[in-house]
Amino acid sequence: MSEVLVRNLDEAVVERLKARARGSGRSLQAELKLILEQAARPAPTRSARAEYRALADRVRAALGDRPQADSAALLAEDRAR
Repeated sequence: MSEVLVRNLDEAVVERLKARARGSGRSLQAELKLILEQAARPAPTRSARAEYRALADRVRAALGDRPQADSAALLAEDRAR
């Protein structure tokens, strides 16, 4: 496996990354590895985007016009317990 050294990062950036890692239950190294892996993923192809759109259309059709609950309100209610 390769290693990468990043020099001269602003200390505030490093602190935010450490906080993000703590919040995710990961080490700073694991968090940085995940960030880099996600950033390096290839962009979806046209056919993949078409498949995503088709899936979204099927989900919308399955849900119909039924009202959907506000997930933010449900999360707030759950956290208040």
